Amino acid sequence: MSDATLSDVPQARRDVLDTPLRRRARLRLLRPLLMLGGIAAVAMGSLTWWLQGGRIVSVDNAYVRAAKLAVATDVSGLVQEVTVREGSLVREGEVLFRLDPRQFRIALDGAQANLAQVALQMEAAKRDYQRMLRDIAAKQAQVQSDQASFDRYASLVQTAAVARAQYDDARFRLAADKAALESLQVQAQVQLAKLGGSADIEVERTPEYLRALSQVDEARRQLDHTIVRAPFAAIATQVEQVQPGMYLTAATAAFGLVSTERLWVEANPKETELTHVKPGDPVQVTVDTYPGRVWQGRVESIAPNSGSEFSILPAQNASGNWVKVVQRIPVRVQVERRPGDPPLRAGMSVEVAIDTGHLRHLADLIP
Repeated sequence: MSDATLSDVPQARRDVLDTPLRRRARLRLLRPLLMLGGIAAVAMGSLTWWLQGGRIVSVDNAYVRAAKLAVATDVSGLVQEVTVREGSLVREGEVLFRLDPRQFRIALDGAQANLAQVALQMEAAKRDYQRMLRDIAAKQAQVQSDQASFDRYASLVQTAAVARAQYDDARFRLAADKAALESLQVQAQVQLAKLGGSADIEVERTPEYLRALSQVDEARRQLDHTIVRAPFAAIATQVEQVQPGMYLTAATAAFGLVSTERLWVEANPKETELTHVKPGDPVQVTVDTYPGRVWQGRVESIAPNSGSEFSILPAQNASGNWVKVVQRIPVRVQVERRPGDPPLRAGMSVEVAIDTGHLRHLADLIP
């Protein structure tokens, strides 16, 4: 509508028509400013997101881990009693099962009897050594007497004062007694060696006694190992595979224990996400089983190797056909557990968010 036309319109009608026109004019003026402001807001938001984006490392490839043990003993025997049930909570030192101890008690009694016999033999050996020393002294006196007789006959046989037969008899007797003396001395040395080189050694320190004592200790150890106890507080699992009366061979796993105290979370972030992660960083842990509940924790350690380093068949590159694959590095997270927290079970799926505390800077944008 033209200005001339507007002048012909009454004032009230003209005010009504003028308001939309003015609004459209103002919008035409504000539209560039709004567009520039929106772009600036998006730019500022993007910049803020980028600066904060490198601080939190989120990992969904994480699981609850627990110390676990396949319970076994190093002796073989018949299972006499199983004292726990499936899912039982056992304390450290609590009896899990027992083997029939009779054969081990018999072995211990035999070893103790052998030890007593060895003690008597060693005492007799000490006394026998003293007898040998007396026999040696007596034989030495005999050799000295034979030597004197031989020397006397040797001087007399030259003058025919004694018969040649007497001279020869004295010579042979001297040689025989010398040989007997040497034999006694060798026997005494052997006996002394059995006593550990000392005639005054205590019986309990002789090699034979110590060997017999070790047999007693081994028999007692085997008897003690017929009673299997829990090495730590845990929950028993797969108990039903062991029943009284079955023969359990040494080192065969009877059932399992899963610790209730030694729990942690093992996260497996990509190697490219570990740039600023370090031990001690705070962690928020959420478990899929308990949505909405958050545990606090800290990075305990970062593995010195990727998971593939200990695989049975590690990746090889002999052919030269190589495809780069981002590796995952295990990170152990120690979880803070408070009274009233729901139980964490080994193998549960977990998501962790590691706060590295690292902030990006505008200087990082400058090449």
